[in-house]
Amino acid sequence: MSANPDRPPLDRWRADALLDPERKLWGLPLIAEALGVSIDTARTWAKMDGVPIYWPAGTGSYFAFRTELLAWLRTKPGNENQ
Repeated sequence: MSANPDRPPLDRWRADALLDPERKLWGLPLIAEALGVSIDTARTWAKMDGVPIYWPAGTGSYFAFRTELLAWLRTKPGNENQ
């Protein structure tokens, strides 16, 4: 079976997006784990513009969508091919 040039290869990000597209990660520990960074780094990134980590008013907890985080992470220098 040959590869279809109209369809990109199935990598781990496409598999996650297909199998669980809207998975919410609640709390900085889960967000940090998904990003592969420390909780402190995730907290710092959450305060930066353009980082898809949210802190809804009145909840007292951060959350993020896994697919948004992984898409954002791929835009960081050095992560283009992951």
